Amino acid sequence: MFDPTSRYANVEPAQITVTDPDGQQRVIAYVRRRFIPDAAGTTLVQHTVIQGDRLDNISARYLGNPLQFWRIADANGALRPEELTDEPGRVLRIVLPNR
Repeated sequence: MFDPTSRYANVEPAQITVTDPDGQQRVIAYVRRRFIPDAAGTTLVQHTVIQGDRLDNISARYLGNPLQFWRIADANGALRPEELTDEPGRVLRIVLPNR
């Protein structure tokens, strides 16, 4: 269903049957909630945020793929990835993928 490198690759799909107000039943497919994993992992490197840093550029630099920004967010316990680069001087853990 999802690309193997997606943060949702290991999340189970699900479906639910609902009845519309007019009595029609339909099936709604969805992806179950993804919980941020424990921030444990082998640290590859630490990155100190500077003014103008973007998470996609940081992930491209260290992980070779800007779409893997979510790995950095997970490793640093971020619910909102954009918060990670809001404050210059913050140190980010870049961890090895656990897959």
